[in-house]
Amino acid sequence: MAEKEKNITYSEDNIRSLDWKEHIRLRPGMYIGKTGDGSAHDDGIYILLKEVIDNSIDEFVMGNGKEIWVDIQDKQVTVRDFGRGIPLGKLIDCVAKPNTGAKYDSESFKKSVGLNGIGTKAVNALSTFFRAQSIRDGQTKMAEFSRGEIIKDEPIKPSNEKNGTIITFIPDDDIFHNYHFRNSYIEKMLWNYAYLNTGLTIRFNGQEIRSENGLLDLLNANLSGEINYPIIHLKGDDIEIAMTHGHQYGEEYYSFVNGQYTPQGGTHQAAFREAVVKTIREFYKKDFDPSDVRSSIIAAVSIKVIEPVFESQTKTKLGSQYMAPDGITIRTFISDFVKRELDNYLHKHPDTSQALLEKIIASEKERKELAGIKKIARERAKKAAIHNRKLRDCRVHFNSNHPERLNTTLFITEGDSASGSITKARNVNTQAVFSLKGKPLNTFGLSKKIVYENEEFNLLQHALNIEDGIENLRYNNIVIATDADVDGMHIRLLLITFFLQFFPDVVKAGHLYILQTPLFRVRNKKETVYCYDESEKQQAINKLGKSVEITRFKGLGEISPDEFRQFISEDIRLEPVLISKDSTIDQLLTFYMGKNTQERQDFIINNLKVELDLVPEYS
Repeated sequence: MAEKEKNITYSEDNIRSLDWKEHIRLRPGMYIGKTGDGSAHDDGIYILLKEVIDNSIDEFVMGNGKEIWVDIQDKQVTVRDFGRGIPLGKLIDCVAKPNTGAKYDSESFKKSVGLNGIGTKAVNALSTFFRAQSIRDGQTKMAEFSRGEIIKDEPIKPSNEKNGTIITFIPDDDIFHNYHFRNSYIEKMLWNYAYLNTGLTIRFNGQEIRSENGLLDLLNANLSGEINYPIIHLKGDDIEIAMTHGHQYGEEYYSFVNGQYTPQGGTHQAAFREAVVKTIREFYKKDFDPSDVRSSIIAAVSIKVIEPVFESQTKTKLGSQYMAPDGITIRTFISDFVKRELDNYLHKHPDTSQALLEKIIASEKERKELAGIKKIARERAKKAAIHNRKLRDCRVHFNSNHPERLNTTLFITEGDSASGSITKARNVNTQAVFSLKGKPLNTFGLSKKIVYENEEFNLLQHALNIEDGIENLRYNNIVIATDADVDGMHIRLLLITFFLQFFPDVVKAGHLYILQTPLFRVRNKKETVYCYDESEKQQAINKLGKSVEITRFKGLGEISPDEFRQFISEDIRLEPVLISKDSTIDQLLTFYMGKNTQERQDFIINNLKVELDLVPEYS
């Protein structure tokens, strides 16, 4: 081997320079995180959309234009704002020349979202079709591109349209395999923009999205059930906060910087969590444990920072320490605001302060009751990690700074054959496997005590590292991988119940998925096609001809590791577990796991018909 390596040449011919678009296409993860097919909320196609909308939001923040139109038909996206319009002579540079833009001039965009002059260029390079048009003071200019290469450069023309910028693009399916846009993800993104920019109207495929009360509206829209006291809503210069306490387990935060949603938090969220504890301790003159103060909290915090520093191009976590390069720290700014405003609010609203005190005392009581059980459970989990193989871990974790952290996945399987196939087929760098022993317990209506007393759930929460919240979650994607039969559906439902009951923030943050595996294999002597439903099976039969062998997979264990590798790699199909905006967690759990009502029976019977029709076929 050493002799072979000696013969490898290293000369001027090995040195290669990539232009901007080649580099973006070769390393898209550096610019948009993971690529994905649109099944995850942080997949690249949504980052492309966000990069374009961010520019329109910045125009609104600067006082230019009160509407943004977003239209998505099939795979084509169009975003139209009514801002000032890109200066016509610099249109091509702004979308096709790296490190070019107005946002380097802090006087023009003091508290901007997009900062590094790359966003729109990445959209351009990663799209099969990209068109930029600017309308400015009675004139317009338009240019079209394909994968970053200019294909049409129209001269400046007169125009009667209102000022603004129109960007149209189609993501490249060579980069984003089998992708599709999910309206639920897009609507959530657009609503967040509306909550952070009161007075802005966003029109998405004709639907109007608008907020009048900012973070108060956001919290009301995201409540999982009843709350202990009315939402506290506080606003100041460059800061807005909304908070309450519910009855769910864990902590739930929605944090923003300059209108940018930061799902991974950062310095502003950490400062808020610290400030709430400090203020409440001082108000009640009691040295509460921080976990008792924050247990079941639901809060949103938004700040505006000059030249913010994020930990990645996708801007999911704030790294800035200061409000401005020469300003006070973010920690001091938020601490002073919360101390002053929250303290004043609690003094003026005695009913709220009493309800908050009762909630903290109740959390304290539950924590002390669980203390002994948790200690025993942790020891049991440590021993289990040493002596058994329930968890086949991966090398990279979500709570690290590794470039592949967004791709980290834990498959939760049932049975030795299924877990064995996935374990042999997985990518050991980013994919881990947790094997269940039989059907999990139905946790509906049970207290968190059961999580520590039940070996399966105790080991699962330990593997995920979510006992104290999802800040240190070890896997970005938690994937339930069960057979597509009645028993498999039941296990899915029991696991979803577990997460909704005890760790709802895992679901709300978009980390929980169902693995879709093929139901059929259709093949002839020359080709094999894997099909995920009846319609795909019929298409395969039409394509391959009548002389085909059709295999119905009864369970995951029947799929060989070599086959499985195809279904959990680039072409993985994940179905996200989403909570409808019209339902609360309490309503969902009561419907699916509560009393056996006729409505629920009808729902189950109607949905199981699909499965009962899927019988083995051979021809």
